Amino acid sequence: MVKPEDKSKSEIPPGTLEMLILKTLARTGPLHGYGIARHIKAWSERVLHIEEGSLYPALQRMLIKGWVTARWGQTERNRRARFYKLTPAGRKRLTAEISEFNRVIGAIVRVIEPV
Repeated sequence: MVKPEDKSKSEIPPGTLEMLILKTLARTGPLHGYGIARHIKAWSERVLHIEEGSLYPALQRMLIKGWVTARWGQTERNRRARFYKLTPAGRKRLTAEISEFNRVIGAIVRVIEPV
């Protein structure tokens, strides 16, 4: 699961990892797993850190669901890696995920705002 680097902070909501991966691929285009994790960490200002044990199973699930495709290629350091690319189905899923996430976050904010 995605974990905050600061152990005193709570974990992000379940299901968010796939949304973060989809959004990363929408922003960057094809990217290998390590690049995806590095991108999320950078964009979250080092708050979110994705473990390999969570990232690669999530990518595999997304391949099976048809949200991403994968091909083998070379990294910038000339290493063989699998590059993941967002599919039209993945783009549609991302839109739905963001919409649902915003709906839930909005509800939480309404509950915790001062009266």
